[in-house]
Amino acid sequence: MAAMTETAPQTYAAPGAKARRRPRPRVWRGAVLALSGAYFLLPLIASFVFTVHVPGQGITFEAYTRLLGAEGFTESLLLSLGLAAATIALCLLLAVPALIAVRIGSPGLRPVVEVMCTLPLVVPPIALVTGITTVLRWGPEHLSRTPLYQTFLAVQNEEFPVVLVLAYTVLALPFVHRSLDAGLRAVDVPTLVEAARSCGASWPHVVLRVLLPNLRASLAGAAFLTLALVLGEFTIASLLGFRPFAVWIVSISGAQARMSVAVSILSLLITWLLLLALSRAGTTPSTAAAAPATSRKEP
Repeated sequence: MAAMTETAPQTYAAPGAKARRRPRPRVWRGAVLALSGAYFLLPLIASFVFTVHVPGQGITFEAYTRLLGAEGFTESLLLSLGLAAATIALCLLLAVPALIAVRIGSPGLRPVVEVMCTLPLVVPPIALVTGITTVLRWGPEHLSRTPLYQTFLAVQNEEFPVVLVLAYTVLALPFVHRSLDAGLRAVDVPTLVEAARSCGASWPHVVLRVLLPNLRASLAGAAFLTLALVLGEFTIASLLGFRPFAVWIVSISGAQARMSVAVSILSLLITWLLLLALSRAGTTPSTAAAAPATSRKEP
């Protein structure tokens, strides 16, 4: 009894001692977050101060008020947004059916598709634009008497250059493939397809109402990356002689320094808002299910 009485306080104190050791100071976590925030926010704050503080005049928002009326601002911004929308649509139209078909019918072709989709990562943009320029010069010279001559002229239309959409699609394809491939790995695609088909659903119904809702986050991620790439791309558009938003910012940077910095801040804000909208769309819960194409009544 004496031995049991002596050991009882020790067994009672042990859990309390472990509980007191569990909480750990979070000073380092807060310090890392503060340094990361300062690394990203301080340059933006300094840029904003540069745009609103004019020596001898004090605080003025003239750079922002003149921005909306600047020549080429609205046209270049709308052009970049249109190019981004067309690139996202073309990338998804190419990648989604191909990856679903490989996942369902030919899993052995997955390495081949992966290599083909990631090849643009090893090709420098300057080499890509050099090849595009060579093709655009060769086409009108050798195909002037064929209907393809008008096609070469149409893809170079300054109002909406389709050639930029094709080039941006090639550049964005690796990121779109990675996002969609990760989403398809997380979903049991064969089981979903088999269940939907057994209920009488057609293939378009299976893809649109069963698979795509389950890939909502992956689709939003692919659109997220493509939008960021198109809005920030400068090399290809500049060398081909077009003027989307990124090229317009660089063109006014020499003559109007404060306005160019104001445009850069505004472009970051617009990009963040669009990416936030895409991320919200990707995290919205989906209520779609593998519903049968035809309903059956119980007898």
